[in-house]
Amino acid sequence: MSTQKDTISLLISCPDKPGIVSAVSGFIFKHNGNILESDQYSTNQHDGSFFMRICFAEDTFQLGEGELGEAFQPIATQFQMQWTANYSRRRKRVGILVSKYDHCLVDLLWRWKIGELAMDIPFIISNHPDLEGLANMYDVPYYHFPVKRATRQQDEQRMLDFIGAQADFLILARYMQILEPFFVEAFPQRIINIHHSFLPAFVGASPYDQAFKRGVKLIGATAHYVTNSLDEGPIIAQDVIHCDHRDSVDDLIRKGRDVERRVLAEAVRLYTTDRVLVYENKTVVF
Repeated sequence: MSTQKDTISLLISCPDKPGIVSAVSGFIFKHNGNILESDQYSTNQHDGSFFMRICFAEDTFQLGEGELGEAFQPIATQFQMQWTANYSRRRKRVGILVSKYDHCLVDLLWRWKIGELAMDIPFIISNHPDLEGLANMYDVPYYHFPVKRATRQQDEQRMLDFIGAQADFLILARYMQILEPFFVEAFPQRIINIHHSFLPAFVGASPYDQAFKRGVKLIGATAHYVTNSLDEGPIIAQDVIHCDHRDSVDDLIRKGRDVERRVLAEAVRLYTTDRVLVYENKTVVF
């Protein structure tokens, strides 16, 4: 059983000016909150934007959820803040989309099962029936939604209608389909994809063949938010793995699977613990 206390995390972005940290920490102190983590970042050398994540214990904090928003709003207005309050006891609900490759799905389900990823999984959707047995092993409902080129919009609309309000965000765990703009816009900055190369290198199809032909000594993976610009969404996490002249394309694919699953899991961990803020087409990760 977890012994971690329930926490509240404030994620804040606003124009940079003196007094922000003092005002936020003073607000928490005033209402008997015990600050556990605090981190901030300023882009003073660029455009003067300020970002902050501050996490405090919920048990001693004297304001309820509705009260917090009302009490904090004057500070938010004063500093022109965009902000959210996130409660750790409220686990995010994630829908997972997958095709035939199973390595990312296996890893996510295992980490979820042992409690490493604090989230709920109401469903797995696939455009193939192949991985239903894997979902059954973890008692997660699995739904087959075929997607055909000629009827892509209708097929994706059916998926979207099914998802409805069941999920707070989506994970593309090697879901080998390009989502239609209306689908992406239904989950803005709430769809995480794993790309099987170190973006922006080797975009598009067959990245390992491209890497092999270039004789690269590192291959990588990139987890990013999905936007309507293919593979160009804000990057959440990346990592690499070494390779050399002895590695065949199959070796690169094998090593790539390993780094893909690690990077996707890290991005999901960061998102579910409220550590990611989007800034322009980048992210600030605390």
